[in-house]
Amino acid sequence: MAKMRAVQISQAGGPFELVERDIPEPGSRQVRVKVQACGVCHSDMFVKLGAFPGLAYPRVPGHEVVGVVDAIGPDVPEWKKGQRVGVGWYGGHCGHCRSCRKGQFVLCENRLITGISFDGGYAEYMVAPFEALASVPDALAAADAAPLLCAGITTFNALRNSGLRAGDTVAVVGIGGLGHLGVQYAAKMGCNTVAIARGSDKEALARKLGAHHYIDSTSQDVAAVLTGLGGARVILSTVTDAKTMSAVIGGLSIDGRMVVVGVAPEPIEVPPFVIVGGRRSVQGWPSGTSIDSEETMAFSALANIRPMIETMPLERAAEAYERMMKGAARFRIVLTTGF
Repeated sequence: MAKMRAVQISQAGGPFELVERDIPEPGSRQVRVKVQACGVCHSDMFVKLGAFPGLAYPRVPGHEVVGVVDAIGPDVPEWKKGQRVGVGWYGGHCGHCRSCRKGQFVLCENRLITGISFDGGYAEYMVAPFEALASVPDALAAADAAPLLCAGITTFNALRNSGLRAGDTVAVVGIGGLGHLGVQYAAKMGCNTVAIARGSDKEALARKLGAHHYIDSTSQDVAAVLTGLGGARVILSTVTDAKTMSAVIGGLSIDGRMVVVGVAPEPIEVPPFVIVGGRRSVQGWPSGTSIDSEETMAFSALANIRPMIETMPLERAAEAYERMMKGAARFRIVLTTGF
C-alpha cells in the first residue's frame, strides 16, 4: 500500500513524531486532500498537551490545511478531483442538535474539529468530510492561504458580524498572528482603524498594514485615547491577556462592542456602569464554517490581504511549534510538503 509522511503525537504531552503511514482512503461523504501547506496554530496545543475532551491518540494535528482534492469517496456532491481546497477548524456538524437546528453549525454540540476529531494537515495526505471543504482562489498561494483558515476567518468573520459600518472607528488590540490580519481587514472594510500594541516598535508595521492611528499601551491610556477619537464602534481583541482586554473597554463609543477572539484563562473585568451607561457590550466570536473560510479567502484575494508568514518543511514541525509557542514567529508559520 502507498505510504506518506505524517507528524503525529502518540500521547498527551508526547513529542512530535515524523512517521510513515498508509495513505488514507476516503469513506462515504469524505474526500482525500493532497496537502501542500498547513499552518501552525496556537490551538495545536490541545493535541500536544491532551487538553481537549475525548481526544484519541495517535493524532496528526493541523487545522489550517491547503491542498488539492486527490480522491473522492461515495456520496460526495460537487467536489472534483484536482480542485484546490482548504480545511479549517470547522470539520463538520451533526445536523440534528439544537444549534444545528437553528443553523448555527459552528456551535454544533457534536461538531468535528480538524486535527482533533480526525487527523489533520501535518501530513502529506488527509481525509476530511466534504462539508469541511472551502474553495481556494487561484490568486492565493497555498502557504498564504493556510493561515486564513484560522487566524484569517476568526478576525474577518468577527469583524463582519460585529455591526460595524464603513467609516466607523475600529480598534484592534494586539499586532500578532491574529491582529496583523485584523488591522488589514478593518482598513480594507473602510474603517478608521486603530492599532493597539505594547511598545512603539510595532507602529511602523501597523501603519504599513493600514492602521490610521497607533496606541502604545505601555505609555498611553488606551481608553482615554480612544475616547478622544470619539470612541471605538468595535474593539477587536486578539490578545490572550485579560487585564489588557479589561483596560480598553472604557474606550468604546455609545453602543460600542468589544469582540473577543483571543482566549485568556483569567476573567475579563467589566465595570457595570461602563456598559450600562453607554449600552456597550462584550461578545465572543468562534471562527466560522467552511463557507466563511471560503469568503474570507475570497475577500483576502480581492483586497490584496496576505498574512505575514515563515515557511518550514513538514519534518521541522516540532521546531515550528516551539517557535510559535515562544512567540518568536513573525507572525504565522506554515509547514510545506513539497507538493
